[in-house]
Amino acid sequence: MINERKRVESWRAAFDKEADKLRRIPFEWGTHDCAIGLVANMTKAITGEDKAKKYRGKYNDSKSAFRLMRKQGFTDLADMAASMLPEIHPSQTQIGDIVAIKSDTEFKHALGVVNGERVLVLREDGMGTVDLSEAVRAFRVG
Repeated sequence: MINERKRVESWRAAFDKEADKLRRIPFEWGTHDCAIGLVANMTKAITGEDKAKKYRGKYNDSKSAFRLMRKQGFTDLADMAASMLPEIHPSQTQIGDIVAIKSDTEFKHALGVVNGERVLVLREDGMGTVDLSEAVRAFRVG
């Protein structure tokens, strides 16, 4: 069983503050990408726990990120997320939970953070949103 950490008391304010901060930071592999910059930082803001601590500073482009993912034994980004957070059905998500969206990259999925009926996603051209209905897997944050 994956150790599920509870949300901090003021998680919603932390969520809003982190989302506002993330909108202003340009994309950068290893520090501000969908895994570390969006999902890990948002999860840390909501729970106080850094689930991606062992991955920070370990890659700096898509190739080294993919190699790290494979070296850790994962075939796609959603499986990597599932190793850190309990998996739920996408219809059970709440604000702050993580979802996986199919991607035509070697990672097979991109990760995003649920914000109501929309999902915050991070692309190389900046932050955007997609509809929650595009989520194929989901993971509970606290």
